[in-house]
Amino acid sequence: MADVTCLGILVADLVGRPVDTYPERGKLVLVEELGLHSGGCAANTGVDLAKIGVSTGIIGKVGSDGLGDFMVEALKKHGLDITGVVRDRKIGTSGTMVVVHSDGERSFIHYLGANAALTEEDVNWDVVKNTKILHVAGTFLMPAIDGEPTARVLKKAQSMGITTTLDTAWDSKGRWMSVLKPCLAHIDYALPSIDEARLITGRHNPADVASVFMDHGVKVVGLKMGEEGCYIRTKDKEIKIPRFEVKAIDATGAGDSFVAGFLAGIHYGWDLEKTGRFANAVGACCVMELGATTGIRSLEETLAFIESHS
Repeated sequence: MADVTCLGILVADLVGRPVDTYPERGKLVLVEELGLHSGGCAANTGVDLAKIGVSTGIIGKVGSDGLGDFMVEALKKHGLDITGVVRDRKIGTSGTMVVVHSDGERSFIHYLGANAALTEEDVNWDVVKNTKILHVAGTFLMPAIDGEPTARVLKKAQSMGITTTLDTAWDSKGRWMSVLKPCLAHIDYALPSIDEARLITGRHNPADVASVFMDHGVKVVGLKMGEEGCYIRTKDKEIKIPRFEVKAIDATGAGDSFVAGFLAGIHYGWDLEKTGRFANAVGACCVMELGATTGIRSLEETLAFIESHS
């Protein structure tokens, strides 16, 4: 039984760095590092949780192709329960070419692939019913399950006594609130980035942004604020926690690692301030290494990192 189940996008990431100028048409540029990594919000958050020490399962879809084989083996290697991973013979595994700039910022070329074919019917309830936290990871990049289908999944999970959490991705189609609104009443913890949350709510100030989510039924809002750390809001509390000062090598997966840290805090029953600080620390560890999950440390190592950087 997994304590946390991550439902969402699974992506094979081909990560190259550093790239500060793109090649002219028909030309070539060299990079110092190039690697294939498991990626996607559900995979990243799940692997991070497993490395922290939280038992985790995955629900998602990959193709019956080489990249799908790679993703399944990568998840298994980290000890994740992959019972909920569906293999699709009609569509390829989602993939992203991740271009990492010298300052750690990333640009992406993305193929939706099998994530676009993930449906409500693909959700394995034998997996969900035995979990404590159901995390939806990658809303806006799963067109067949986004919106009302996700809302039904979250509502059913809550009716089973399961804590529900959700993280968004970038909505290149600009639909934002129209897609997410049905889900909000069934989310215990919303954990979007501030940039995405501003576009979802139409508000700018973090307090105003959080208020919109809460007015629609979300119980706790945790905003990933980048260089400003994080902002957490409940009906009774407002918490601002600064980031840890580290040298960023690659910001790929930073948001997912923050979420993993936050979910770990929920799992361990910590208060929101400790949870937010731990989430910031997991994010800091992430950006110090190349790849979305490479830098993630165990629970004890992460707590030691916090102590040494306090």
